[in-house]
Amino acid sequence: MKILVAIKQVPDTATQVKIGAGGKAIDTAGITWIVSPYDEFAVEEALRVKEKRGQGEVVAVCLGPDRAKEALRSCLAMGCDRAIHLNDPAWTAADTLTTARALAAVIKQEQPQLVLCGRQAIDDDMGAVTAQLSEVLGWPCAAWIMEESVDADGKNVRAARQVEGGLEVFDLPLPAVISAQKGLNEPRYPTLKGIMGAKKKEIKDVKASDLGLGAEPPQLSVVALEALPPRPPGRVIQGDVATAVKELVRALREEAKAI
Repeated sequence: MKILVAIKQVPDTATQVKIGAGGKAIDTAGITWIVSPYDEFAVEEALRVKEKRGQGEVVAVCLGPDRAKEALRSCLAMGCDRAIHLNDPAWTAADTLTTARALAAVIKQEQPQLVLCGRQAIDDDMGAVTAQLSEVLGWPCAAWIMEESVDADGKNVRAARQVEGGLEVFDLPLPAVISAQKGLNEPRYPTLKGIMGAKKKEIKDVKASDLGLGAEPPQLSVVALEALPPRPPGRVIQGDVATAVKELVRALREEAKAI
């Protein structure tokens, strides 16, 4: 069984984000880049499916600039068999739909039985590629899943997502697209053997022309980025308990308009 995992390289969660000079993108100087955490759940689930079945292939694919190879190497170190890097100036300003179309073109070439994605990338929090990808492919889709199992015949997948009070369970025919949520599994740490072995695994560079695609204007563009306003300082209410409570209620009602 072949499983394709779509990942994205994003700034580390500890990064202090600064807006770049143009006001439309972040300043990338000094940033540490990582695999988007939700994508790690997708990679781990793909590896578990392969291990449970005792055979198969897990392919990681990422659209991004040259530095995105680092993210793909991380996936290979976790255990992915090979990787595909979509790297072309035609995709420099790619929005979610352009990304989905590029991924769909790769999927049509690779013919996997299952595609796994993270529920959303933590940099832009769009969460749109999974649904757009399934629409372009015409495949069924289940999002934000907490449980997943492929049947013995490899023809169907059962996926469950958390709803208030329980789990909502879906049976989907394969091939299908699924997005992983936190809680689906616990991603493994790459071992030293895995890290060394990743250096020998293939990362295939793919251009837009290799997929029969050309440059297309994005349908979504960033107008401007704005920093959050500074948080006002806290306030300590003095006095005995009864007086302090009255003042707190007054402040919440009249100043903060919270009640």
